[in-house]
Formats: sequence, C-alpha cells, structure tokens
Amino acid sequence: MKKDIQIPEVEDVYIAIVNEYNNIYKTQDWNAYIINDKAIDIEMVLIVTSGYSEDKITSTFRKKLDLLPKKSYAKIELMQEKLFELNNTFKVSFFEGNKMFDKTYLFRKNTINLKALQPLPLMGVKGVLVK
Repeated sequence: MKKDIQIPEVEDVYIAIVNEYNNIYKTQDWNAYIINDKAIDIEMVLIVTSGYSEDKITSTFRKKLDLLPKKSYAKIELMQEKLFELNNTFKVSFFEGNKMFDKTYLFRKNTINLKALQPLPLMGVKGVLVK
C-alpha cells in the first residue's frame, strides 16, 4: 500500500550555480554543480534539468554520473544567463547503499545573480546554493 512506501529525505546533497572564469574562452561563465557533502559515496546519480515560466519552457537536459564520491562535487552543465529569468529545476535521483533517494531543487527566477553568492561547501568558492 502507499502508506507502506517510505521515501527517505535527502541530506547533504546540494545543487550550486557558480560564476567562474573560463581559461579557454577568457569569459565569466555560470556553471551548475552537484555537491555530495555526505560521508558516503552516492551511485547512479541521475539529474534532469529544465527551466520554465508562465509562457516559456526550455528543453530538458539529462546527465548521469555512475559515482559521485563522498565529499566531492561534479559539474552538471553550463548555464546561459538568459535562463536566470526562468524558474530552473534540477531533479536528482541517486542510490546510497541499497536505498534510492530523490529530490527536486528549485532556483526561482531572478535568484541567480552576483549579489546572491555565498560560500559553498567543499568547493572553496562562492555560488548560489539550493539545499
């Protein structure tokens, strides 16, 4: 029965948007990262991203990571600044041990900007974080 299904709460896994210098193209880029601040590796990480507003919707982007080691992070995608005018969702599913976890992270429109930067766990840089 539905009442018997237990969905564990996701803790210590975050999505961050970081403004960083691109040495190859000599530009300031915004990149999305997933951060695993857990003391355990997570496996089969599936990330589905999209953006939307009342009258616009982006295409869906999917990324898979076989393994995201404990206390580490990985780049998900480059984000164009035009996307920040939209609500951006990151749906993340992963296995920790034999349990599946799932969480949707939401960056509301116009919340990704230079004024919203804060220190990020593990990365040693500033960015916009959703827990």
